[in-house]
Amino acid sequence: MQSGNDTRISEFLLLGFSEGLEQQPLIFGLFLFMYLITVLGNLLIILVVVSDSHLSTPMYFFLSNLSFADICFTSTTIPKMLWNNQTQSQVITYADCITQMYFFIIFSGLDIYLLAVMAYDRFVAICHPLQYMVIMNPRLCLLLVLVSWLTSVLHSLLQTSMVLRLSFRTEMEIPHFFCELNQMIQLACSDTFLNNMVMYFAAMLLSGGPLSGILYSYSKIVSSIHRIFLAKGKYKAFSTCASHLSVVSLFFCTSLGVCLSSAAPQSAHSSAVASVMYTVVTPMLNPFIYSLRNRDIKRALKRIIGVQ
Repeated sequence: MQSGNDTRISEFLLLGFSEGLEQQPLIFGLFLFMYLITVLGNLLIILVVVSDSHLSTPMYFFLSNLSFADICFTSTTIPKMLWNNQTQSQVITYADCITQMYFFIIFSGLDIYLLAVMAYDRFVAICHPLQYMVIMNPRLCLLLVLVSWLTSVLHSLLQTSMVLRLSFRTEMEIPHFFCELNQMIQLACSDTFLNNMVMYFAAMLLSGGPLSGILYSYSKIVSSIHRIFLAKGKYKAFSTCASHLSVVSLFFCTSLGVCLSSAAPQSAHSSAVASVMYTVVTPMLNPFIYSLRNRDIKRALKRIIGVQ
């Protein structure tokens, strides 16, 4: 297929959510509020974990890494959207678009892998409590985080390099508020068969694998909790993984909603709206879920602010 231009296209246009100028102040205020809550809430989680020695456990080590990933995740898209909103410009350069997509894939993948690692941590804690500190030793915890980072970076490099080989027309409009991989591939005017194959295969392998691990871990956890006779013991066992289960459900359900909306015809706008759920809302709610449902976090917060 002949392209209107080669890959040296200089810029794209991010259409965002609405073309009406009267709605832009409302969109700016809403997203600025959610972004600030996300950054401050996750920074608070990191501060609490780092400053309180009682939280020096594998569970909170992974939680602090998840909070850092969430901050970076939202920071790859929202600041640019807010800047374009204020300047009333939809332009993003080709280089900035590729860079944004590269970091977005890294931190979205890192979120998935860390959630899977945290599920394994809860599995060991509930199903093998006497061996927990032996199995989840500091070396293994660090290795799991490093492997998550390495896998995310390599996956992002693969997807980004595949997009760099595509050709685009002179003027390209992206019906989204950020440079999303699937949208980029759909807008290319060269052959995208290989890109689609790599994208879907990587999605099944790198997202399906962690999700399968999470489901397996929780099936074993539920089985172990069911064997506990005392109601108090069941509640205590379940409460240790309730927050993580809430975050997993929220993240994967919203991600599934984005996939379904993307598959529907004429769904560019609905896909952008659905993407807000897992790119902005989920990272914003994570600190509240972990702080409101976690006694250790609430106690640490009280110690930091000096409340008895």
